[in-house]
Amino acid sequence: MTTPVCTSASTAAVPGAPQALAYPSFASYVRARRPVLLRTARSLTANPSDAEDLLQTALTKTYVAWERIEDHRALDGYVRRALLNTRTSQWRKRKVDEFSCEELPEPEPVPDVADPAERQALRDAMWRAIMKLPARQRAMVVLRYYEDLSEAQTAEVLGVSVGTVKSAVSRALGKLREDPELNPEPTRS
Repeated sequence: MTTPVCTSASTAAVPGAPQALAYPSFASYVRARRPVLLRTARSLTANPSDAEDLLQTALTKTYVAWERIEDHRALDGYVRRALLNTRTSQWRKRKVDEFSCEELPEPEPVPDVADPAERQALRDAMWRAIMKLPARQRAMVVLRYYEDLSEAQTAEVLGVSVGTVKSAVSRALGKLREDPELNPEPTRS
């Protein structure tokens, strides 16, 4: 972004012309002009909170360029341009619109296993159940779910067909679901 530099041929005040406001510091400029600039930001956004954020971003850009701006009469124009450019950038970057809704989507319930001892007990029970499986099924379950190999990769490692991996893993998962240590609730027939 280029910094506007507005200088006049004569720096002397013209008699009868309104005197330009001189802002000795950035803070004095913000205190004096914030309400006007906030109205401009609100006209660019639909949400008052977004307008506050937009103005804050534009004022940050102005603060960075404060020493380079020679004519402080151009400050409002500089900030307005920063507001517009920032809003345009936000609009271009925005890929998903936000929609308000009456109900918030609820996350799926996660089993509450916050206690490390309970987590370890569940992990141990899972390994004991896996160790009860026949060696071939155990190898397929470990490769598929602990080593995160695909069915094709598992089949290649074990030298069997993909269909064999699918059926053996399915049977193994069925046995794990029926294991009383992992599923303390009685199964219904």
